[in-house]
Amino acid sequence: MRKRNYLTLNSTQLFLVFVFSFLFLDSESMQARETENKRNTPNIVFLISEDNSKHFMKLFDPNGVETPNIEKMLLFGLLYPNAFSNAPVCSVARSTLITGTLTTRTGMHLHRKIKIAPMPDGLEMFPAYLRKAGYYTSNNAKKDYNAIESDDVWDNSSLKASWQNRPNEKQPFFHQETFHETHESRLHFNKEVMMNHKVKDNPAQVFLFPQFPDSPLFRYTVAYHRDKIREIDDWVGEKIQELADAGELENTFVFYFGDHGGVLPGSKGYLYETGLNVPLVVRVPKYFKHLVPYGTNEKPQAFVSFIDFAPTVMRLAGLEIPVQMDGHAFLGGGLEKVSLERRDEAYGHADRFDEKYEMVRSVRKGKWKYIRSFQPYYPDGMQNNYRYKMMAFASWKEGYKEGGLNSKQAAFFKEKHVERLYNLEEDPFETNNLADENKAMLKQMREKLHLWMVEKNDLGLLPENILVNKAMENPVEYGEKNHDQLEQLITIADWATNDWEDVNDLVIERIKNGDELERYWAYSVACSFGKQIGDDYNRFPKINSESSSIVQLKAIELSGRVEAKNPMPMLTKWLNAGKDPVENLIGLNTLVYFKDHSPYGEGFTANSLSLKAVNDEVNRRLIYLDGTW
Repeated sequence: MRKRNYLTLNSTQLFLVFVFSFLFLDSESMQARETENKRNTPNIVFLISEDNSKHFMKLFDPNGVETPNIEKMLLFGLLYPNAFSNAPVCSVARSTLITGTLTTRTGMHLHRKIKIAPMPDGLEMFPAYLRKAGYYTSNNAKKDYNAIESDDVWDNSSLKASWQNRPNEKQPFFHQETFHETHESRLHFNKEVMMNHKVKDNPAQVFLFPQFPDSPLFRYTVAYHRDKIREIDDWVGEKIQELADAGELENTFVFYFGDHGGVLPGSKGYLYETGLNVPLVVRVPKYFKHLVPYGTNEKPQAFVSFIDFAPTVMRLAGLEIPVQMDGHAFLGGGLEKVSLERRDEAYGHADRFDEKYEMVRSVRKGKWKYIRSFQPYYPDGMQNNYRYKMMAFASWKEGYKEGGLNSKQAAFFKEKHVERLYNLEEDPFETNNLADENKAMLKQMREKLHLWMVEKNDLGLLPENILVNKAMENPVEYGEKNHDQLEQLITIADWATNDWEDVNDLVIERIKNGDELERYWAYSVACSFGKQIGDDYNRFPKINSESSSIVQLKAIELSGRVEAKNPMPMLTKWLNAGKDPVENLIGLNTLVYFKDHSPYGEGFTANSLSLKAVNDEVNRRLIYLDGTW
């Protein structure tokens, strides 16, 4: 028998030896580079994906897709199931991130900005502080801020910006990069795409939110979006590999998160969890574990919001956190796990999105979610041209018009309750309002939101025309100087949470004797009650006796809400006489509401409109109204 020579290797074995030797040597060289590059101050990287909530990643939700690269981050870091954007849209969310402020306090809360807000006195966008401390700061490339940006924020902000472009490889860096392929626009596909583009998942088997119609179009749209989530994972893997190849991975905190909730209908632009609850995973570098009060592979239950991100970066970098920031650090030296885990609250706000107005506020505490609608008669599904470019969104509206939706699916196009209360453990998609069943919790959450709005001088109480004309030179200062008035306006607005019989005299007295903003909000309260006002409508002043144009608009709105008369002729006359495009935009919101969601829209024609004061957002409404949209 031939004796086997164990020193002789065949070609396959030689190849394997070569590969393993290469990997071993490459691993050794990477470790050597990391040791050589070890820093006194950590690098920090934000990897931001556009428009996706946590509900589509299996890491966060059993119905989500596998994301192996993001999952690998968790082996060396932390997963936050309770991470929230304070607003469900890009410009407002990103303004919050870069400033560390609540944008309803700083005048940056409207999407898109008609007038840009100055930074609060004495506050800079947080990368400017890092840069002054010796960091190289880069952004690739989306900003979309509603605030004035100074020249000292970035060393480079462009499509070519990278931490690798810093002049000194020993220099610590902060880098922010955005993945765009999950943006809402990617779901603006047509029927030809549906015919020719094969999605990875079987559409018939994907999980649908309970408020969605069960149609082939909705199922395909969900499956298409799931493929985009997989693309995020590939991108994150590439970015982490770049850090590893340069020997910087173990010096760098890598934050992966979405910039707000998802793009499927009823998510982006709305204060539901699918619009606010974002995926967040933080990879912790081994050389800076001492800055984190958690072990690796933990899932902190602490609530974190976008107002907290800037303070967190400042603390990780060892810098003093400016007092003007509204949030609190959730990582960094000196923090204790026990105190962090007590954090169980998050606040949300939604105002104007493009041409669509509605003021909504929310507070989440533990499993409880409270949503307060200040114009609850405006349906969620009111026209917003950009939203309805998505075929699934448009089909949802058509299904409602045809009467083919069940109660959960149809709710999106109907008047809402002033207050909504949800138990998210039992009702994660917020379809079962418990406001009438749990009065004690409702009261607690209402008071919590009221105090927050008062404390933060919520400028959403100002109609945008007044905000632009009177407050935008220095919104923070305006809020501080008018704190008592804003508190009074919040109190008036909260009359809508009572029975009409308990507040009718208060409302009518304010309309007769209050200042402009008090009259505006008293009328808004009355509009919330609508036909419940009954014969009390005869006690209201005549519409033409109102001296303020914006308050007169609310009086016209009330006449339609109580069905006293057709408001469309008065609205048309009011709009044609308008001299302020922002005020006209508010009026067009009212007109579209009556046109699409009341008996008064029948027979209306855009030919009756001849507006003299217009802007880009007004033109969006006019395009819709004249049928060229």
